[in-house]
Amino acid sequence: MTLHVGFIGLGTIGEPMAANLLNKGFPLTICGHRNPAPVERLRAQGATVVDTPRDVAAASQMIVTCVPNAPQVDAVCLGEHGIIHGAKSGTIVIDCSTIAPTESQRIAAALREQDVLMLDAPISGGPERAGRGELAIMVGGEPDVFEQASSLLNAMGRSVTHVGPNGMGEVVKLANNTICGNLMIAISEAITLAVKAGGNADIIREVVMQSAGANFLLDAWIKDRMLKDNYDAGFATALMQKDLGAALDSARSLGVPMMMTALAYQLYEVAEGAGYAREDYSSVSKIYQDAANVTIATGQPRKEG
Repeated sequence: MTLHVGFIGLGTIGEPMAANLLNKGFPLTICGHRNPAPVERLRAQGATVVDTPRDVAAASQMIVTCVPNAPQVDAVCLGEHGIIHGAKSGTIVIDCSTIAPTESQRIAAALREQDVLMLDAPISGGPERAGRGELAIMVGGEPDVFEQASSLLNAMGRSVTHVGPNGMGEVVKLANNTICGNLMIAISEAITLAVKAGGNADIIREVVMQSAGANFLLDAWIKDRMLKDNYDAGFATALMQKDLGAALDSARSLGVPMMMTALAYQLYEVAEGAGYAREDYSSVSKIYQDAANVTIATGQPRKEG
């Protein structure tokens, strides 16, 4: 039987995720977005366009949501024109947003009261991997619901892991982004230091990738961004700050100290204040480059005098 899929949230990563599902033959229903361009691109690829999340739900057996924050997940799922008002009994919502675990659990419980099932399935990997269906997906929810959704999840992800009950997918994603957020700052500091001392950033990267400091961000993320002085959004600074804030909120509720992450949160806040909110979160490196008056990509001063 053909699986009819809905998709809500057509941003930087949502659009390539949706396009990937169309390319793999899933009938896809989407709804309007604040930016009409991705809607029209997906319509041209064969997506059906409706007006509201409620209409998406009415046309779908499973619905993928990928929006920036908890209030938007709440509105999409439970709002006046939300999924809950159009979904049939047994509909599965796969929420790929990164939000606080407690918020995800609350929304899942409200949907469950109407016999709508939810998995929290935050994603990692960036737009390029999203378009190829090669994301890492960490899934929280009931095992039988995970099994029902496995074919759709595997169409979106290369690594799909059931990590526990509702909310645990969000816990694991916040842990992942805490590592990434802190690591990006460490990379920024270290490479700024080495370039200011006269090193070549590309050579530094190659050497470290053969050493104990090797990591995914250094390997695949910064080479087309920081090392080319190009910070077009892959994962926006504002979203990283939001996720670190959610991690800190969870840490406070559990009594877990996160001193480094608290400092990292403030540094991303500085980056936002400097105008980098919509740029990729590697733009946090520009705080260091500006202070040291050196451009990582070229080794040249950022300002004269």
